[in-house]
Amino acid sequence: MRVILGSQSPRRREILEYFSLPFVVAPSDFDEKTLNFNGNVEAFVQVSAQEKGKALLKAFPDDVIITADTVVYFEGKIFQKPEDDAIAFEMLKMLSGKTHEVVSGVAVRKGEKMDSGVERTPVTFNKVGDREIHAYLKVSHGRDKAGAYGIQECGSLLVKGIEGSFYNVVGLPVNLLHQKLKLFGIDLWDALSS
Repeated sequence: MRVILGSQSPRRREILEYFSLPFVVAPSDFDEKTLNFNGNVEAFVQVSAQEKGKALLKAFPDDVIITADTVVYFEGKIFQKPEDDAIAFEMLKMLSGKTHEVVSGVAVRKGEKMDSGVERTPVTFNKVGDREIHAYLKVSHGRDKAGAYGIQECGSLLVKGIEGSFYNVVGLPVNLLHQKLKLFGIDLWDALSS
């Protein structure tokens, strides 16, 4: 039995590597943009994470598959990865000086057995102007991140504070993932000590 990380996110891969758990990266071809958002952010990210795992089931029927989806939730709207720098700029301008939530769905499955959950983390931005946003987008890769930003590295200048899971904001809520993995006989503490 192998562990499959169904994600192309370098940040998710890096987080999972912290725990000395052997895993294989196999990005899912499910496109979360095909899902309609009906106003329920928890249902959206959970279904997206579940569908990503389901898309990998045929290739990995006997393995434990980890999938996740992360969005920024603000004033009833979800911000996924922006399609270009102009959209990224508008997202960051809207978030400036305000509090939003980073919401992640995590799904773990093996065959037909599946369990999933949601983590929500409120994030408050500093007030940033056009100059700061342009500078951030010039040096970061805002297009590959939900809400056009990452909390790590120079993105730390955007963020005044968070309440809850830091790693959820990075893209993989570790405590939630650990709970779900234990249901499949995988304990990250055991992986660390082996």
